Amino acid sequence: MTQPRGCSIHPSILSADFMRLQEELHAIETADAVHVDVMDNHFVPNLTLGLPIVEGVQRVSPVPLDVHLMIEDADRWAPAYAELGATSVTFHAEATQAPIRLARTIRSLGSKASVALRPATPVGPWLDLLPEIDMLLLMTVEPGFGGQSFLEVTLPKIRAARAAIDAAGGRVALQIDGGVNLDTIAMAADAGADTFVAGSAVYGAHDVAAAIAALRAAAAGERA
Repeated sequence: MTQPRGCSIHPSILSADFMRLQEELHAIETADAVHVDVMDNHFVPNLTLGLPIVEGVQRVSPVPLDVHLMIEDADRWAPAYAELGATSVTFHAEATQAPIRLARTIRSLGSKASVALRPATPVGPWLDLLPEIDMLLLMTVEPGFGGQSFLEVTLPKIRAARAAIDAAGGRVALQIDGGVNLDTIAMAADAGADTFVAGSAVYGAHDVAAAIAALRAAAAGERA
């Protein structure tokens, strides 16, 4: 069994109540970061937050911002999210023409740089970029909507990424996003993921803090 290096839980505000967004952010203060999905209705068939709202989230969030850009022309738009102070900025491999330059720009602005891959995008060609990034995000659903079921077909991809990250020194975080719950987080952790985006599994729970703690325990193999 492959053991992940640590465990970080990043609740997705895509599943939060946007009418009570500040309150919803403070409900996850025991999390490691808040996952902020930015969608442009072009790269994915959904429209969510833009730069002004994310800037507002940055001002009031009690935890760091993990911004996930599901937008076209990431080379143009991603640096602005680093400039506003996001701890991590993720751009999609499928939406960039110059990923190394973009990752270096994001880092130069003080944020961590992350590359995301859709479920059908092979991970192999991107493993040479590990020295240039701080996190690799493997989508475990098709990006665009919350509440989807975890795609178990992505597990071999997670294992391959974990092996490459470990061979490169283990510095890069391995994040998964999509269909994360108490059952699937254990499978993904066993495959080697160490950073988990969870939406409805957190915000759909009666006790948000308890849900975060339960996910951490399940990832560590401690679920009762």
